[in-house]
Amino acid sequence: MYNGEEVNSSTPQYLHAYISQYDLHHAEMTVRETIDFSSKMLGTNNEFEMLGEAIRRKKGVINKVDQDLDSFIKATTFGEGSNLTTNYIIKILGLSECADTLVGDEMRRGISGGQKKRATIGEMLVGLARCFFMDDISTGLDSSTTYEIVKFLQQMAHLMDLTVVISLLQPPPETLELFDDIILLCEGQIVYHGPRENATGFFEIMGFKCPSRKNVADFLQEVTSKMDQKQYWIGDENKYQYRSIEKFAESFHSSYLPRTAKDDLCGTNNTGKRKEIITSATRRISRWNIFKACFSREVLLLKRNSPLHIFKTVQITVMALVISTVFLRTNMNHKTVLDANKYMGSLFMAVVIVNFNGMTEIGMTIKRLPTFYKQRELLALPGWALLSSVFLISLPMSLLETGLWTSLTYYVIGYAPSFLRFIQQFLVLFAMHQMSMGLYRFLAAIGRTQVMANMLGTAALIAIYIFGGFVISKS
Repeated sequence: MYNGEEVNSSTPQYLHAYISQYDLHHAEMTVRETIDFSSKMLGTNNEFEMLGEAIRRKKGVINKVDQDLDSFIKATTFGEGSNLTTNYIIKILGLSECADTLVGDEMRRGISGGQKKRATIGEMLVGLARCFFMDDISTGLDSSTTYEIVKFLQQMAHLMDLTVVISLLQPPPETLELFDDIILLCEGQIVYHGPRENATGFFEIMGFKCPSRKNVADFLQEVTSKMDQKQYWIGDENKYQYRSIEKFAESFHSSYLPRTAKDDLCGTNNTGKRKEIITSATRRISRWNIFKACFSREVLLLKRNSPLHIFKTVQITVMALVISTVFLRTNMNHKTVLDANKYMGSLFMAVVIVNFNGMTEIGMTIKRLPTFYKQRELLALPGWALLSSVFLISLPMSLLETGLWTSLTYYVIGYAPSFLRFIQQFLVLFAMHQMSMGLYRFLAAIGRTQVMANMLGTAALIAIYIFGGFVISKS
């Protein structure tokens, strides 16, 4: 059920977002670019309605102005970046100082682990989702940063009527105080689910009391433990018996809390709010806008990876000069097999170099796969948009590399002087280059890991060499 009614369509897919504990981003993009791309692909909430609400509060309709709304007004006033919601999220998450810094990875210097975690949260907050499931978002964060992030999420939930479910391991007391409800899970069973302030009272009814000096979060985790449970028993020590998790769960399900939650769920039937939510979820961007956003990102990544592409261009230029000197001005004789073998050898070397130059796609694809899988599962990046963008971006690279090779080798080696033959060889090598790049991307997607993909790529390269008609003849 959603908002008190059964929903059988695909709409909930856009209304829910899962935030993993693993931070998967493109290392070549900045924090602002990462969050802004997510907002373009997910379709942001109506930011102007938020701005109107902020201005309304600022004018004194509500005397107390939230600090977050004030930050939002400043962000929209200064107009940093191309998306108002992106600026708001960046400021509230404390990413302003590193907004234009590369995310980075093991090989590229970037932002810290805590900043990556906040960027991961920001990716989802800019979308249309109304319900967020966050898995251990405090990993790699200090207690102060965790408190600030959870406080921001609490304010977002209250201001925009969102639902936020967060799993935390041993949260500090000040962070626990920010939650409205608590779900205590033990060995796959719900031991308690209800208001935060009633959690200790529920266990006190069962004979276990949290000492005043004890952190409530630690108490809730230890009260179900066989080793630590006894210290919280408030009855006669001689009458103490270990209360198993099954008994805790049974006591919870027989209490008033599950019935109250069910009654609240079934009694919620705000038709107007439901229509607003459904309308928000269906306000998706068009396929053309999805393609434009994805293509713009690929162009950006191409620029950031320009040293690699420059190296590939220089490599194929040097190899073309070397091959030109090996087969320098070969006489065009047609009398013996050896005469034809000279030209066959030069053509085979062209195929070898062009295929080998495409193997760099393995490493680039492997590095991008985890981010693509995450975005695909979140409905933020369809496969067709990425595939078409990568294909179009690869066309100029193939034209450049095969054009350089053909221009530097064709007339120097001494092929047929006809310009039509020159164009034919260029088109054949262009098709071979596109084939090799597509093949190695496919093998990278199949292998999933660098070792497996390299093994498959090497096997494919050897197969092309052996069965290419030069190493082993047809006869």
